[in-house]
This record gives sequence, C-alpha cells and structure tokens, in this order.
Amino acid sequence: MSSKARVRKPKPARRPAPDTPVTRVVLHKVASSTCGRVVDRELEICQGGPVVPGDIVVVEALEEKRVYDQLELITGRLAHISKDDIIAGTIGSRRALKGFVGDSPTQVRSGDTLNVLNMGGVIGVATSANQDYGHPLRVKVLGLAVRDGHVLNIGEGAIPPADRLKVSVPIIVVAGTCMASGKTRAACEIIAWLNQRGFRLGALKLSGVAALRDTLNMEDHGAIDALSFLDAGHPSTAGFADLAPMAKGLLNVMAANPLDAIVVEMGDGIIGGYGVQSFYKDADLRRAVTVHVMCANDLVAAWGAREICRKLGRKIDVMSGPATDNQVGEQYVEQELGIPAANARTAGERLADLVAVRCFKKNVKGGKS
Repeated sequence: MSSKARVRKPKPARRPAPDTPVTRVVLHKVASSTCGRVVDRELEICQGGPVVPGDIVVVEALEEKRVYDQLELITGRLAHISKDDIIAGTIGSRRALKGFVGDSPTQVRSGDTLNVLNMGGVIGVATSANQDYGHPLRVKVLGLAVRDGHVLNIGEGAIPPADRLKVSVPIIVVAGTCMASGKTRAACEIIAWLNQRGFRLGALKLSGVAALRDTLNMEDHGAIDALSFLDAGHPSTAGFADLAPMAKGLLNVMAANPLDAIVVEMGDGIIGGYGVQSFYKDADLRRAVTVHVMCANDLVAAWGAREICRKLGRKIDVMSGPATDNQVGEQYVEQELGIPAANARTAGERLADLVAVRCFKKNVKGGKS
C-alpha cells in the first residue's frame, strides 16, 4: 500500500464489536498487513468473537525464532519478533508452495494459539510447516482491535471491486510459474528502464499474501504509484475463486492517474492457491493485456507455462526468470518455444526493450516521444 493519498469509498457496513469486556493494550509492533488502520500504539481490544479475513487481531509472541523471525512493519522496515512482543496483525490465510500454509479462523478468543503466517503479519491457523523455516511462529490471542465500538478491519474504506474495466492505457502483466520465479525483479527492471526513458508507469500486485515489500520495491524503481490487493481490503488472495472484480477496481483507480502504462505483477504462480488463473479467464482483462511476460523457474516450467497460457487464451510475449539464466535456457525458449527471452538480472534493458516495442512500438532507447 503506497503512502500516497487514495480515492476510497467507505465500506458499506461495519461490524459491532462482540459483547465482551474491552481493555487497552500497548503495542510493541504493528504489522504492515494492518494497512495503516492502527494509528496509535495504545489500542482498545475486546476478548474475541467471530472473525473474517481482514480483521485486526492483537497477539503476544509465545516464542522467538532465528529463521523466518522478522515482521514487516507498517513503515516497510523489518524487525525481529521477540518473545512477549505485543503485535497488531491481520486475520488471513496463506497458500505458499515454498512457505507456510494456514487458514483464517472463524472465531478467536483471548488465550487462543494462532500463527504468524508471513512477514506481513497475516495471522491464522497453520496447517503445514516448511522444512527450511520450521513451524510458523506461535502467538497467543489477546483480543480483536476495536474502535468506536466496532471491530477494525482493513476492508473499511478500501477500493471497491468493479464490474467494468475502464482503462485505456497499456497493461503489462508479469506472471510466473511459481513463487520466487523472478516476477518482482522482472517488473522492477521493466519499470526502471522505461522510467529512465520518460514513461510514467503505475504498478499493481494483484495476488499473493500481504506485504509491502514488492510494491515499495516497484515504487523505488520508478513507479509513479503502486497498489495491491491490500488496498482492496484483502490480507491475501488465498482461495479466491475470482480475482477479476477486485482487479478491475484497482486498475480503474490506478488508471485515473496520468500514466503511459500499468505494470501488473501476479503473485504466486499460474498454477497455485491464489486465484491467478481467474484473472486470465475474464475476457475483458485478457483482452486488455498489451504485453504478457512470463517468469519460469526452469525449462519444463517454461514449456508448461506456454501450454497453459495457450489454453487460457493469452499467449506469452516474453519469457524471463531462472529459465533464461544462461545461453542454454535462452536458446531453448527462443528456438524451441518460439518466445523471445531476456533475463531480468543480466539483461534488464533487453527485457524492457522487448516490452517497449510491443507496448509503445519503440525500444527503450527511443524513449517517450
């Protein structure tokens, strides 16, 4: 979520706090997933009750870890989680192939044990650990955050979904075969090189689990503004059946800025638990994609991505990611798959050139006319 001002509409309804005693706590850390809804270190909480994704929950760290031990704060900085830290986080789910898996609880009570599912402070019930990171850090519920008698939820004031797409500028989609396939690096290289040549770009991250890291990174590389599903009031897109309405709402708001193009990163992979394929299945969104960049982890993934995208009705225009790390991969992608290839880490300008020619009918060296 960018620090820039947003045009928001109020959430239609607020949920009254459960009829339980209200107390006050002093927070040690505020997670980035709370989206700026927590404005003071001293916060009112109720003892618990029914919850929905996006509710802000206050927890106490029951332990201290040495791996996957950091929390991304509302500032975007990282801080080690110490035992007994009082943390404001957000109820949500995660479906990470190379990380933790967990579900949103349907209700919480003071004293319940939950888990920190990601660095953005999404809190839920862990159902699968990770061999590299161990179990997700355990926390004890202190209560639900309350303001003016209502449970705090990041959906209040969020950007609403839309039925129609009202975007006239080109859309550059960067997708991948899996998490950690180089999507953010590719998006940032495209933004940086096009920005250097005078193009004004917006950036969106439309799927994944809450954290500011990627959107801040895109802004740092020159995006005029950056939004994510957090700005639409969702702590993650885990289990989403249809991303399209949310995507259209975010794209419409972004397109209200004077931009030359919008770079969209799809978190997770085109096969996964975050609803990515539903974006492609929407005819309006599929037609609106001007350039389709795919990041593949290896050559089998590159081949599979081509086949899947053919079935989804949107071919791949450019291939990047680890599959293009050297000449062997690039040659296979270009000669066997028939897709132009450019590695974001070693050939960022070429990657941006391939995008610019398809997007603006000129290479990045030509710049904006």
